[in-house]
Amino acid sequence: MSPLISASDLLAAGQPRPVILDITWVLSAAAGPPGRETYAAGHIPGAYFVDLDTELASPPGAGGRHPLPDATTVESVLRRAGVNPNTPVVVYDAATSMAAARAWWVFRYFGLDDVRVLDGGLAAWKTAGGEVTTAVPEDAAGTFTASPGHVPALDAEGAAALASSGVLLDARAPERFAGEVEPIDPVAGHIPGAVNAPTTANVDASGHFLPAEELQERFAALGADGSTEVGAYCGSGVTAAHEALALEIAGIKAPVYVGSWSEWITDPTRPIATGPA
Repeated sequence: MSPLISASDLLAAGQPRPVILDITWVLSAAAGPPGRETYAAGHIPGAYFVDLDTELASPPGAGGRHPLPDATTVESVLRRAGVNPNTPVVVYDAATSMAAARAWWVFRYFGLDDVRVLDGGLAAWKTAGGEVTTAVPEDAAGTFTASPGHVPALDAEGAAALASSGVLLDARAPERFAGEVEPIDPVAGHIPGAVNAPTTANVDASGHFLPAEELQERFAALGADGSTEVGAYCGSGVTAAHEALALEIAGIKAPVYVGSWSEWITDPTRPIATGPA
């Protein structure tokens, strides 16, 4: 099953209709209103809001800016939306699927098999003729039980090893990878041996993912051609999930280093590289 669903297919979905979750989120308050306010202004009918910072992550700390949430939190999120063990789920955000991809990865990690990302997000839904509403659905009573470890994840040690023996893709912008600027974390640079692959290049101008063949060509040019192990990291494990989703579309399984750069730099003994390569 593709990890994506088109807006037209979601509009035409029959029964059982997927549970829809809105993961609208902005990295910085300066970038716009918080996700919940955007959701309140208009969302897909029946969609439940999920807060990335508090429900798809634990509080910031030694594990980075967006450590994994605990199973109880994820279970509560999915149950209140009426998710049972075999319920199909669709996640979306405003357009580019950066936040939706985090939900896709986290939910799969905790055992939800049937979860897809709305390609192009809410913007694609509107373009396809989908309606939006401000009505908030009532909490349901699903029976889904969350447990960790259903997809592989990397810790700092594993990320360092993969950067040496395989391909560790850094999903951040080139200037952050090179250590030229660092607008969020206190230390600039990248994990030695990592390869820069800005995940913004995995989608087109409308926020839709590139076709699988184009993604395969892109990742092959970076060394991720299916012949070696591949992993992904970013600043705090959000855009790394987007990279992992693009890799999945291309037919490549890739674990995510959830703590990412924000955790890597909490240990001063870990090496730091700078420069474009």
